[in-house]
Amino acid sequence: IMLSISVINDTAFHPSTFILLGIPGMQDQHVWAAIPFCSMYILALVGNGTILYIIMTDRTLHEPMYLFLCLLSITDLVLCSTTLPKMLTIFWFRSHMISYHGCLTQMFFVHTIFATESAVLLAMAFDRYVAICRPLHYTSILNATVIGKIGLACVARGLLFVFPFVILIKRLPFCGHRIIPHTYCEHMGIAKLACASIKPNTIYGLTVALSVTGMDVVLIATSYGLILRAVLSLPSKDAQFRAFSTCGAHICVILIFYVPAFFSFFTHRFGHQVPPHVHIVFANLYLLVPPVLNPLVYGINTKQIRLRIFGFFMGRR
Repeated sequence: IMLSISVINDTAFHPSTFILLGIPGMQDQHVWAAIPFCSMYILALVGNGTILYIIMTDRTLHEPMYLFLCLLSITDLVLCSTTLPKMLTIFWFRSHMISYHGCLTQMFFVHTIFATESAVLLAMAFDRYVAICRPLHYTSILNATVIGKIGLACVARGLLFVFPFVILIKRLPFCGHRIIPHTYCEHMGIAKLACASIKPNTIYGLTVALSVTGMDVVLIATSYGLILRAVLSLPSKDAQFRAFSTCGAHICVILIFYVPAFFSFFTHRFGHQVPPHVHIVFANLYLLVPPVLNPLVYGINTKQIRLRIFGFFMGRR
């Protein structure tokens, strides 16, 4: 009897499973909503897989800019793969159940990879700054050793700041609440089910969003500001136009990555008037749209990669 009571109490504290509802209010449209999501996922896999293959098999592309692009493609592949397969099973097979530990694992990877990609975007902005504003010192500043250290630092930072999310969730009792109105597990979505104070979760989540991700945004904006100032001093109008078009495309992708993310972060805490389906759609956009667009903007927009993609497909014919 004591063992049975202990098991019941443990289940009440930490449920064995959660139920992912999908997009609230759109359950009838799940089958059709899955089609664009699945199409975008396939595009992300093909686009980033192609970029990785071309850069890894062509030694002439083993330069800082392309190595950073490799890092971005890897994080993009992991970022969308942590959520999309489960989302599609919810939409098409009504497989709403996810284990407690599976949910925490998904949450950990979603936030870690997001923080890592944010750091990679910052590193790429720094790479462009050095290439344009300090071209004579480019190869000495960004050698293979430095790039390796930057890559490790990006991952380590994500792990360091996200691991406390797991601890903060594991301390919470759920009192039988296990329905998450979302397509995937994320920190505040889980925390809101708790029957105890989630103030530490809210404070830490805001601190990470503003001090870590927010600082990345500020530094990226500073880098591109300095780049644009350098571009405006170029004597050739054609060179200015090419630099502006490249930087403009990069800034658009960066905005698509950060704006939906911050919208989702702040809606959880302050946006009580935002319809749930709008919030969930935006929360999916920042995990899926950048992996689709990044290969196009950073890869195909780059002449060397564009020529190799063209040569690759022409060679197959």
